[in-house]
Amino acid sequence: MSTSVSDAATNPKSIYGSRKAALALDVIVVGCGIGGLSAAFCLTQAGHRVTIVESSPAMGPEIGAGILSSPNCSRLLRRWGLEEGLDEVAVRGKGATMRRYSTGEQISFAKWEGVAEKEHGAPYYQIHRADLQKLLHDLVGPYVTILLDTVVVGCDPGPTAPSLTLESGKVLNGDLIVGADGLKSYIQQVVLGEPNRADPTGDAAWRALVPGSLMVQDPELREFIEDPHLTVWASPGRHLVGYPIRNGEIYNLVLLHPDDGGSVESWAATGNVEEMRNAYADHEPRVRKILGLVQSNLRFRLMDRQPLDKWTHDSGRVTLLGDACHPMLPYRAQGAAMAIEDAAVLGNLLSRISDISQLGPILKAYQYLRLERTAAAQAASRAYQRFYHLPDGPEQRGRDENLKKAMPYEVAGNTAELRRQSFANQSDGPNKAAYDKILGYDADAEVDEWWASHGDELEALVPKPC
Repeated sequence: MSTSVSDAATNPKSIYGSRKAALALDVIVVGCGIGGLSAAFCLTQAGHRVTIVESSPAMGPEIGAGILSSPNCSRLLRRWGLEEGLDEVAVRGKGATMRRYSTGEQISFAKWEGVAEKEHGAPYYQIHRADLQKLLHDLVGPYVTILLDTVVVGCDPGPTAPSLTLESGKVLNGDLIVGADGLKSYIQQVVLGEPNRADPTGDAAWRALVPGSLMVQDPELREFIEDPHLTVWASPGRHLVGYPIRNGEIYNLVLLHPDDGGSVESWAATGNVEEMRNAYADHEPRVRKILGLVQSNLRFRLMDRQPLDKWTHDSGRVTLLGDACHPMLPYRAQGAAMAIEDAAVLGNLLSRISDISQLGPILKAYQYLRLERTAAAQAASRAYQRFYHLPDGPEQRGRDENLKKAMPYEVAGNTAELRRQSFANQSDGPNKAAYDKILGYDADAEVDEWWASHGDELEALVPKPC
């Protein structure tokens, strides 16, 4: 077990201004990924003492590759003071392009540069998962206790003092346990009493990284590094996503394809590069060139899980966050964003706690504020699987023609016309108004609004002095 320790009381000026929780809780966060680190940061900012428990022996694994931070996520990261760090290690995305798989013909274009900040107050960032994890670790690390190489084997949820039993035999006690331990969450099983069922999507995904230095040597591939757009090649039953990260040092690839039964639900599982190339041999020459530069890959079976209707144990002392309660399929690129939003909502709510009697109701408010939104994001991701994977034919041609009609307005940044011409059925494609609702969400503003209406009810729970 390795440990880093600090005192949350030394935390600098809070993101909540002068507001600190009148009651400082001892919080144990299980999981030191993006969601767990974000939760730890927001909770220390709220005035609580936080210990993070992580089973991995070290921070910063390269597993997972690229993340797209959309404006709803980027605004929180910048609010937390990470704008300079993001500009150093990430790429500000200029836009997203969808192409016909066999010819490379441009089907659609979504402009981000100059539009995202104007419309939503924050840009898109394309960032390596390990880089974002390091930024968050450096942000919160001095103010929390982090226990690495620490395996949880038991959890007593309360009713009053929850505890974790570690593989070493040591017991950790606290006031609140936050399970941010991923899609195969142990803490989730404690909350639900059983594992959440996983259903096959029929898809698997390869992930791979290509050195940008190799791509810029090829005149046909140079633009994918030097003009940092996200590109989707859509094809029957498959699609491929590529974009530069680490200031163009790396080109991130995600290749979604039919699962032949040879994959497992683990990002640590090695794939077969030649098999990957063969699966996309019918794609345009530039795709084949990019895949020709891949030296290794990882393969992951995509499993779907339904939204949970219970995020918090009946004791009111154990709750869930991120993939532990709403794992996202990758078709909409909102997994990290939803976990970071969860952390912001939980931290903001708990910055207002003044008595332990409020903890259970605050956790109910946390679920109330987050469940509908995260369930909608899960549903949208499922819908995009079909949208990208249409077989060649009338429906595919209709999709492509509708997308092409919107391109002139995207290039011109005419968002009003884009909203007017949105798809009638948002499950069929990128409905502008519906997507605005995702991108325009401000987690802190949502809590502030809720508290203005319901805060008195929670204040009434505080015992009055005799």
